[in-house]
Amino acid sequence: MTDTALESLYAYPEDRTWVTANFVSSVDGAVSVDGRSAGLGSEADKRIYTLGRELADVVVVGAATVLIEGYRGARRERPLPIAVVTARGSLTPDLPLFTDTEVPPIVITCAAAPLPPLPAEVVIAGDTEVDLGIAVAELAARGLRRINLEGGPRLFGAMVAEGLVDGLNLTVSPMLAVGDSSRIAHGPVVPPVDLALASVLRAEDVLLLRYLRRNSS
Repeated sequence: MTDTALESLYAYPEDRTWVTANFVSSVDGAVSVDGRSAGLGSEADKRIYTLGRELADVVVVGAATVLIEGYRGARRERPLPIAVVTARGSLTPDLPLFTDTEVPPIVITCAAAPLPPLPAEVVIAGDTEVDLGIAVAELAARGLRRINLEGGPRLFGAMVAEGLVDGLNLTVSPMLAVGDSSRIAHGPVVPPVDLALASVLRAEDVLLLRYLRRNSS
């Protein structure tokens, strides 16, 4: 499929705030190999991952994923900010996210978090925990309405529980990764969210699935 066709297929709606989650999983549901998602990756997955960033206004990611995956800041022709969600103040200014970037990140936290001084825009969303609804609203107020959620499983699960996820781009990697890896969403028990299958692409043995929440429009 051409780049133009892919962009059209994965495009965000123009008239509202929209959260799309992007994940890769093994056939048996593992979200990582040896603790990192890179072990599940493929060229097709990288293409969708890159496209997700190209179409978005902002990347949202949890602090644990930043630390585990070694996130760096945005470095491209149109740098988009990376917004990191942390309720525990576990970020430090020497992380590559802050030292290797073309645009200052956004740190979304709560008032109680013991956050050190950081070279970032700090957004307070809640008192003792991060209120994700406020977080999304604060991003939208800054013109960052096309939100690309890259993980991790706890943040994704919390976003689903709050009814904030509109779509899911899921790459199914053709492998079995038996072990104790988490699933793509982890968190409180909530009623199942009904999804509609919007598209299926195949790249050799890799499946690229796109789902939309049925009541999103």
